[in-house]
Amino acid sequence: MNTQDAGSAGGTPAAGPEYRVAHLQDRLASGELGELGVRVEVRGGAVLVAGTVPSARCREDVLDTVREELTGLEVHCDIVVSETASPDHAEELS
Repeated sequence: MNTQDAGSAGGTPAAGPEYRVAHLQDRLASGELGELGVRVEVRGGAVLVAGTVPSARCREDVLDTVREELTGLEVHCDIVVSETASPDHAEELS
C-alpha cells in the first residue's frame, strides 16, 4: 500500500496525524491484533507503517486497521510476512 489516501471516506480529519498515529498504535497493540511488531511513524507529510507480521491474514488485518484510522493521510506501508516454513535443505557450515 503506497497511496496518497489511506481510505476513501472523504472529509477533513478531526485530529492531527500524531494523535491519529498514537490511536492506531493503541489499536494494533490491543484487541484482536495484539500486533507489536509494527511501527507507525509520521515522516514529513506522510505516515510510514513498517514491520513484520506472522501471516498474510494478519498483514491484511493490519492494513484494514490502518485504512480505517488514517483515512485522508498519505500512507506508505512496508509490512512483510515472516517466513515460517521449515528449511528445505540442511545448512552447510564450513
